Amino acid sequence: MKSNQITIKDIARELDISPSTVSRALKDHPDISPKTKKQVRELAEKLNYQPNSIALSLRSSKSNTIGVVIPQVVHFFFSTIISGIEDIAYAAGYSVMVAQSNESYDREVMDTKALFNNRVDGILVSMSRETTDYAHFEFLHNRGIPMVFYDRVCDSIDCSKVVVDDFDGGYRATKHLIDQGYKRIAHLAGPNSLQMFRQRLEGYKKALEECGLPIDESLILPENASDDENVAKELTKRLLALDERPDAIFANNDIAALGAMITIKEHGLKIPDDIGIVGFSNWRFTALTEPTITTVAQPGFEMGQEAARLLIEAIEAKDDEVITSVTKVLKTELVVRGSSVK
Repeated sequence: MKSNQITIKDIARELDISPSTVSRALKDHPDISPKTKKQVRELAEKLNYQPNSIALSLRSSKSNTIGVVIPQVVHFFFSTIISGIEDIAYAAGYSVMVAQSNESYDREVMDTKALFNNRVDGILVSMSRETTDYAHFEFLHNRGIPMVFYDRVCDSIDCSKVVVDDFDGGYRATKHLIDQGYKRIAHLAGPNSLQMFRQRLEGYKKALEECGLPIDESLILPENASDDENVAKELTKRLLALDERPDAIFANNDIAALGAMITIKEHGLKIPDDIGIVGFSNWRFTALTEPTITTVAQPGFEMGQEAARLLIEAIEAKDDEVITSVTKVLKTELVVRGSSVK
C-alpha cells in the first residue's frame, strides 16, 4: 500500500480509537496518555503514514463561512433561529450559508456534503424528521469539522448542542389544561425518532401522573402530525370518533393544533367549552385564529445566537486547545390564550 493512502482513520481503526485521538496523539497533545501516543506513533511509522499536506493546507485556510442545515426555512421557529445565527456570525466576521433539508434525510446528506465541499469553517445542524442514520455527521466529525446541533440533536456525536426544555414545555402545557378543569387530554405526538418530541410526550405523561389522571394510550397518537395540518385533521377525527372523546388536545406543534381546531369546529364543537387546545412553538398565526391558540413559545433567536457562539468558539480554538462539548438548555414560556381558558 502506498504511503499516501494511509490516513488517520486507518490508524484509528487499527487501534480501535477515535480519529481525533490519533490526531491529538500525533500532535503530542497533553490530554493523550503516553501509552496511547506511543502506540499511535509506532503504528504510524510502521504504516509509513504521512500527513496529507495539500488537505491540511486547504483545511487550515479559513473561508469565514458558517454552514447551516435547517429542516424548513418557512417554519417560523427556524426562521427566528437563522436570524439569531446571523446576528452573532456577521458580528464576528462570518457569512452564513443556509441549506434546507425540507425534512428529507437524502437532502440532508447532500446538504452536509455540499457544505463540506464548499469548505465552510463549521456547520450548525438541526436534523430532518426522517434521519435515523448519522453516518454523514460522523463523516464531518471524523474530519475535524466543528459542528453544533440545535433543536433536533444527535446524541451519538460528541459535540455541543443547544436545545429547549421540551420536557418542561410539554409538562406545563398539559398541567395548564388540567388546571383549567380538563381531565381527558389527548396528545398529537411528533415522530419518535426525534428526541424533542419524545421529551414533549414525557412531559405530558408526567403532568397526568402528578395530577392522578390515567395515561390512556388511545389518546396518544404517535403519527407524525408536527408539520402537516391535514394529518392533524385526520388524527383529530379519530379522537372525536372514540366512545369517550377527549375534552382537550395538547398538540406537539402549532400546525397540528390548527388542524385539530379546524376539525373540532367542523364537528360543531366549541373551543374551549367542549374541547381545549394547546400547541407548541408560538407561530404568529396562533394570535390571529378564533379563538386564539394557547401555545408554548420557544426562544428561537436566542437558540440561534447560542449555537453560533459555540460554533465560532470551536472554529477559533487553537490547535492545542481542548473544547469541551456542552449542552445548553433554554427555557420555554407558556403563552395562555383563548383556546384553553374556560
